[in-house]
Amino acid sequence: MPRPVTLFTGQWADIPRAELLPKVKEMGYDGVELGCWGDHFEVQRALTEDDYIPNLWAELKANDLGAYSISAHLVGQAVCDHIDERHKAILPDYVWGDGEPEGVRQRAAQELIDTAKACRKFIDAGKDYMAGRAPGSGKAVVNGFTGSSIWHALYAFPPTSQEYLEKGFVDFGNRFTPILDAFEKEDVYFALEVHPTEIAFDIASAARSIEAVNGHKRYGFNYDPSHLGYQGVDYVKFIRDFGDRIHHAHMKDVWWGHGDGSVGVFGGHTDFTDARRFWDFRSVGRGDINFEEIIVAFNDVGYTGPLSIEWEDGRMDRFHGATESCAFTKNIDFPVNQAAFDAAFDTDNQ
Repeated sequence: MPRPVTLFTGQWADIPRAELLPKVKEMGYDGVELGCWGDHFEVQRALTEDDYIPNLWAELKANDLGAYSISAHLVGQAVCDHIDERHKAILPDYVWGDGEPEGVRQRAAQELIDTAKACRKFIDAGKDYMAGRAPGSGKAVVNGFTGSSIWHALYAFPPTSQEYLEKGFVDFGNRFTPILDAFEKEDVYFALEVHPTEIAFDIASAARSIEAVNGHKRYGFNYDPSHLGYQGVDYVKFIRDFGDRIHHAHMKDVWWGHGDGSVGVFGGHTDFTDARRFWDFRSVGRGDINFEEIIVAFNDVGYTGPLSIEWEDGRMDRFHGATESCAFTKNIDFPVNQAAFDAAFDTDNQ
């Protein structure tokens, strides 16, 4: 059975869910990865209103769409970050509160715990509908960010010591271990999207983040090659190194090395689509990511979950881009071989 191809709705939160879901189906998708902002998935309503989740599943069924995960990137970002005025724009009012930084971090942590409860409730409610629709559909996953207290010290002067950096990983462990313990109680996995600005942004920091939570079984990754390739990180090696901790996957493309030489990998404080940039996101299949090697590696490590398209390309109409990205992804995916290709020559079978 092929992996389901879903659309991450986070970048589409300006479109109400009732209007978006029919368009998602028209574009060829099998399902959605619902972002927890806009009206796509509202955590507190899911927990307090008896008809919220049944009505959501009714909408999904009416559009012949499945759902395999929800995503809490925005609130997760506030758990470990240095909080400033930018966070107010991405957080619910009840999480932002008075804006006092530690209070924001604590409320964000509680919201992430509540998200796990809402995710479990959501996945359980759709279990009968999703049965047989795709492999791994009973697994409950919350994708998201962690934020980081040490990202600002990435390339810093005065020099940053390993002791200083270790404090950041300790802070992450202290803040996220209770969250992961709550995820364990709900039988839900947290999948960090490894990404610049997070506690883990490449293979080395991802490994260190696992150590920081003592290898907690509920901690893993939402694989996204677009945040690795332009850094020079081997995004296929990431799959092979962390295959047992990849709980969800984004199909997202990026090109790099195409600027005019005036902006480097750190972005030069330029906006996306600035022609001077060294790297920029592209519609899936139009960048430099080798998705065929990703599919090979997914098959090798046994990943059978969704291929969720996080569509970002500032130069292209998004409906056009999301439609072609869905078709590209379905075309490049292929099932695992169930027998050795040279089995016909096995003398034991003669």
